[in-house]
This record gives sequence, structure tokens and C-alpha cells, in this order.
Amino acid sequence: MTEVSGRPRHGVGYERAPLGDINRRHPASTPARIPKYYKLKELLVELIQSLPPGSPLPPERTLAEKYETSRTTVRQALAELVVEGRLQRIQGKGTFVAKPKVSQELQLVSYTEDMRHHGLHPETRILEIGYVSADERLAALLGIRPGGRVLRIHRLRLADGEPMSIDTSHLPARRFPGLRRELPRHRSLYETLGTAYDVHLAEAEETIETVLATPHDAQLLGVDVGLPMLLLSRHAFDSTGQPVEWAQSLYRGDRYKFITRLRRDRH
Repeated sequence: MTEVSGRPRHGVGYERAPLGDINRRHPASTPARIPKYYKLKELLVELIQSLPPGSPLPPERTLAEKYETSRTTVRQALAELVVEGRLQRIQGKGTFVAKPKVSQELQLVSYTEDMRHHGLHPETRILEIGYVSADERLAALLGIRPGGRVLRIHRLRLADGEPMSIDTSHLPARRFPGLRRELPRHRSLYETLGTAYDVHLAEAEETIETVLATPHDAQLLGVDVGLPMLLLSRHAFDSTGQPVEWAQSLYRGDRYKFITRLRRDRH
């Protein structure tokens, strides 16, 4: 059994706390039949809030003994807290208190710019880059004929060495000749477009959906299969209204939250 260094075996600094205690603490607002795992989850949230990011949680067996419940109940509570981004599982090491989620504003900036704004060190790894033929839908999005050449860039994004998202960008090859050679010379794709081609993005339409991590996505991002992910689809245009990019970005739901500012028109 793995012990948490410097802390009592049953408490991580706390007294033994049976699950029944939570009903006594919330007698008026707690329904009569709350699932055991949910009661435990509320107790674990209190524990997590008292610990700094990166702190290890005790093993499942220790938590089961501490809260006088089954390991199955512990496992279900931990799984939900991982999905919510409060905990992080590291294969072969254990479960740890997660870092705060990265708050990203919905605006037309590059990933590199955004991470630096948050004081994080951005890194991009190109997983695949090459030319594909545009089907009718992609051709319409990029303003080219069906069958036209499109440069497809598949990238893994990291922040401070931690995988954060998977991006796939499509750009019309004829408009950006030599883009594959230009990319390594600049910090980001958008900087490359501006510096090498004098093309600057002016507006974009962006949609956000939730999807589940596939085995391939999970392996690249170091998360569990089925973890909720945020899928952003971006259709970007230059100042003349010409389409420049069709991109989809898959963000870790446990590490990201998006912020936007809404204004009401005054008439």
C-alpha cells in the first residue's frame, strides 16, 4: 500500500469521517437518498480544496477505510472528479490535485499568444503535415474548387510540457505556396501568414461542442478514454472577407474553460 508521506494513514491530516456525517451537516437541503459516491465526492471536494495543486491523494483502499465505504464507491467518486478537472490521474503514479483550469477568452489569436498571455510556455509538435484533396464541403469552406489542393496541418499543443489540445488546420495550398517550409521559421501559423504572405485574420465564426476522447486522442493527450473534450471549429477570414482557414481544435475538458464577453445592443 502506498502511504502519503508525512501524513496520517487515515486522514491526510483529518479525522476519520464516515459518509453518514454529510447528512447531519446538511439536514435541510440533502435529499433522503443521495448516492453514496456523491456523498463521498462532496467530502473529497473539501479535501481537495485544502491541498495545493500537485498534492497526491491517498490510495483507493486508504480512502475507503477513512470514509468507511467500498473501493467501488471511491473509484466512482474519483472518476467524476477527474472528469470535472479537480483531480488528475497519472498512469503508474497515482491521483493528484489538479492545477486550475486554463481560462481562454474566445478571440482571434494564436495558441502561442494565448498561452504566453497566461504565463505558460507554449510548445507545438507537428504530428502530420501534407496535402489533401478538398471534398465539396471543405472546398466550399475554403473558397476553392472541389479536388483542389489543401494543406492539412495536424498538431499537438502543449503548455509547460503538458499536452493540452490537438489542432487540425486546413488552408488553400495555391494561396500559400511554400507554407510547409515557412512554418518552422515563425512562432505560430498566424504569424507565418502575416509575415510571409501579408495575410491577416480579421474575423472568424467559431462553434463549441462536447465530444468524448477516443483511444487515439487519449493517448496523445495523456488522459482517460471517454474523458469529455471541448471541440472548437473555426472558420477564419481575412480583411477582404476571403476564407483563410478551416480548423478544428480538441481541448481537454479537464484543463480548459472558455470565457467570452457579451454585450447587449442599445436601441
